[in-house]
Amino acid sequence: MSQIDYRPRELEALLKRSVRQYPVVTLTGPRQSGKTTLARAAFPAKSYVSLEPLDQRDYATSDPRGFLTEYDDGAIIDEVQHAPALAGYIQEIVDQDARPGRFILTGSQHFGLTQTVTQSLAGRTAMLTLLPLSLDERRAFGASAEDLFAVMLEGGFPRIHARGLPPQRWLADYVATYVERDVRQLSNIGDLAAFTQFLKLCAARTAQEINLSALGGDAGVSHNTARAWLSVLEASYLVLRAPAWHRNLRKQLVKAPKLHFVDAGLACHLLGIRSAEELRHHPLRGALFESWVASEIGKHRLHRGAEMSILHYRESRGVEVDILILEGSELLACEVKSAATIQAEFLSPLRTFAERMRGLSKPPRTRLRVLYGGEAGQKRKDVEVIGWREIQDKSWLAG
Repeated sequence: MSQIDYRPRELEALLKRSVRQYPVVTLTGPRQSGKTTLARAAFPAKSYVSLEPLDQRDYATSDPRGFLTEYDDGAIIDEVQHAPALAGYIQEIVDQDARPGRFILTGSQHFGLTQTVTQSLAGRTAMLTLLPLSLDERRAFGASAEDLFAVMLEGGFPRIHARGLPPQRWLADYVATYVERDVRQLSNIGDLAAFTQFLKLCAARTAQEINLSALGGDAGVSHNTARAWLSVLEASYLVLRAPAWHRNLRKQLVKAPKLHFVDAGLACHLLGIRSAEELRHHPLRGALFESWVASEIGKHRLHRGAEMSILHYRESRGVEVDILILEGSELLACEVKSAATIQAEFLSPLRTFAERMRGLSKPPRTRLRVLYGGEAGQKRKDVEVIGWREIQDKSWLAG
């Protein structure tokens, strides 16, 4: 593979560190997020094999021992979800010779892959996740970051920016390929047209609390089918759920998780938004911006070896906080606003929330932030105000 095709990814440092510590490293994430390119660029001398071709897949599944003898010194094994039983044979090999960095496994399907790997390789593998480009990584790819709504509309899939492709055309192909190939592999879904409509309905609910009955009703499927299909989207890393935080507070708290699309560009495409100007005036602008922020924060945390761990908080008749990050006794609360001008009412929910926390018997150490669609940051007495360009410059680890 030509190194000229590679642009630096923030996860590379953690990947290289993990390879020095574990005999196996498992790298997951959505299709086309750059997993293969990253692994091969970071370790150009290591053997590489993909299980996407049917002949290699058949070899790995029908004769796993024979397949692995081809790679005595280890290898990058791409799309390993196609041969889930292989993890058990890799366990046997690394138990006999636990040299760090022998195998790097990549895969695009979260649930089945993670379950198989964690059962067979528990304690032997580091689990890393590569999502589409963060804001800082976009800059490394030469993509413009001058206009917030253009950034959101274009999304972060690397190939769009590395090759200068029209985002909407590439995303249309991505959706078609995903629905026609990956969905069939992940679940026995017969009505692909209904699933595509479900996918679009989920995009219209990004940054909203999940109501499976309403979602299923709008899609014309049952509650259980909606639950199963949403799990398929999670397994593909297209969406994430932000659980509700409901520590023992004497308030009526909403406990439904929020839904966030991992890539704002994909959500915009599914909603039929085709220009930055259209997005700027779209009624879902605020929700799409909130999901973009949640994804950027998640990337920041994943690149530093932390779990994504994004929560939200809402009282049924009161205060709401868009994003919470809880680690031990440390709590980071962030309100998200797409407006370009800071207004006093942006800060009041956070201050009310902080009062709630002080009333607890063991109050967490709470930091308050507002992230908004403007340029300049501000430091108020008790709330840090952050412009959208600064999102990757700030630490999103609690503490």
